[in-house]
Amino acid sequence: MTELSRRAAALRALHRPGDPLILPNAWDPGSARAVVAAGFPAVATSSAAVAEALGHADGEATPVAGMFAAVGRIAAAVPVPVTADLERGYGLRPAELVERLLAAGAVGCNIEDSDPRTGRLYDVEQQADLLAGIRAAARAAGVDLVLNARVDVHLRAYGPAEERLAEAVRRARRYRAAGADSVYPILLADPAQIRGFVTEVDAPVNVLARPGAPAPDELAALGVARISYGSGLYAAARARMVGMLAAIRAGDQAFPIGQEAP
Repeated sequence: MTELSRRAAALRALHRPGDPLILPNAWDPGSARAVVAAGFPAVATSSAAVAEALGHADGEATPVAGMFAAVGRIAAAVPVPVTADLERGYGLRPAELVERLLAAGAVGCNIEDSDPRTGRLYDVEQQADLLAGIRAAARAAGVDLVLNARVDVHLRAYGPAEERLAEAVRRARRYRAAGADSVYPILLADPAQIRGFVTEVDAPVNVLARPGAPAPDELAALGVARISYGSGLYAAARARMVGMLAAIRAGDQAFPIGQEAP
């Protein structure tokens, strides 16, 4: 476990408020290698992108073995720390989740607090128990995994709009107390609310980069410690391929990616 422990420590150290870790999420070994070749110091997976690349829908429809095998191929392909998006854990008990994650070579994971199938948010204490169990299992295994707790209040439009920030802060504080290293209020995009969240939560904060959200330099100025791109790169690659296929089908004689065909 020495190498995994070293990678976990390196990943944790990259979470610096004001100097955020940028994570363009990967879905296979090729995309992971591209992330590293571009100079990024860690690789994150996207559950949605991995699922679709494997022929499944997002929302824990991917078989457990298939998801962890995909994470393992990604981790084996790169020399940097890998953190895996594991939705809400695929129904695994914390000890088995940690065992599978470490066997795959990953040293961090993203766990969300709503049911991927129904969208229902879990009770705060129930979610805190899950996070505490993962933290305890990781320590028992000898690797202090980097645990990113996703807060789905804004994603699921939970409760009155004017109360969502306070609810997200409440959940984030509880998850931090349960052992989360960082908290991820996914879809939170208003700069003032991001600043307020960062100020009120004593933990590194992860924000999703997306249209309508502040740019990475603005997020850094707001004190964000981690920026994820989710399935955005995968969606862009798919859209590019669809455009190329349409051009080829229409009889475009120019090879559409700017190089000679093999």
